[in-house]
Amino acid sequence: MTDRPSAAASFPLTRPTPFDPPAELARHRQEGAVSRLAYPDGHVGWLVTGYELVRAVLSDPRFSSRAELAHTPLPSASIAAEARPAPPGFFLQTDAPEHTRYRHLLTGQFTVRRMRALRPRISEITDDCLDDMAWHGPPVDLVQALALPIPSLVICELLGVPYEDREEFQRHSAALARVGASHEETMGAYLALTGFMGELVAARRAMPGDDLLSGLTSSDLTDEELTNIGFMLLGAGHETTANMIALGTMALMEHRDQINALNKDPERVVEELLRYLSVVPFTVRTALADVELGGRLIKAGESVTVSIAAANRDPGRFADPDTLDLLRSAGTHIAFGHGIHQCLGQQLARIEMQIAYPALFARFPTLRLAVPEQEVPLRTDMLIYGVHRLPVTWEA
Repeated sequence: MTDRPSAAASFPLTRPTPFDPPAELARHRQEGAVSRLAYPDGHVGWLVTGYELVRAVLSDPRFSSRAELAHTPLPSASIAAEARPAPPGFFLQTDAPEHTRYRHLLTGQFTVRRMRALRPRISEITDDCLDDMAWHGPPVDLVQALALPIPSLVICELLGVPYEDREEFQRHSAALARVGASHEETMGAYLALTGFMGELVAARRAMPGDDLLSGLTSSDLTDEELTNIGFMLLGAGHETTANMIALGTMALMEHRDQINALNKDPERVVEELLRYLSVVPFTVRTALADVELGGRLIKAGESVTVSIAAANRDPGRFADPDTLDLLRSAGTHIAFGHGIHQCLGQQLARIEMQIAYPALFARFPTLRLAVPEQEVPLRTDMLIYGVHRLPVTWEA
């Protein structure tokens, strides 16, 4: 178990195609799946790219999610700031027992039954968006016309957030997710969103409804905890799914020979798209103790970046992983993470995609890009991968 910090590479960002992760990730995986990684703040930690090892890190309590311990592999305004514990309610950046408490309260609000009960409303929202597209006529930006409205309206209704405020929270969420944003930009966006959410929490305390936030007001959560939980759910509830709907549509248009799979088995199609695209490319953990992983010694205090995209393209787990096969059984992918921090809203995201993709191509069977593929602006500057815009057209 020898280490060579001087040989550490930076986290790769350049993608060979809109759908494939950086080629260097596959090279790292072939060379051992655990390799040295240089972080922008000068820290030297690790990059994990193999499927089994990524799952091992994400399920091992010796690897912490605590904010004050982590180093980010991408340029960030937080690099210059002192590392601090996550504010109360930021459950994604906590370990047990704090995380256990938050997760238990939230799991009761995200039951499979409750998510399935939303299907008729999600179908209604989708149909309304498609009607607007048909009325407007081609070309349209699919991000603004369909991909963003569906999850945004659903999470707004679920949380009890007024939908007319969507442009404000979408703008601030984008600022927080932008790689290299200034400290002033990120703090301004954070304060604006938490201020907005704090007012909503106070309103729900005074007059509860049947939304998720109201359901949590009867718990022992403080106003600060409720505000930060609402802040995290609002951002996560629309950013990831919106980019999956848009980028997934782009992939489906390029693989039109497989489009019939949408009607045969939409659930399987969605799982394969999640595996193939992996719009959340990585997550970070920090070793709390010395841990041997893949023949390398991870020392206490060293950050470990696990590549979700590389793990989901691991040929040791998925046959011909760089090929999109819409009838593949890809249910073992880790696009939603793994372990105790696995995505809380994954069932809701699945339902939104299972409804959106088939409805879109049933309504517009000739849907295609309205610009050359190389002109589609990719979100390589954002923490969540996808497209900024997706101009599409069809035979009206």
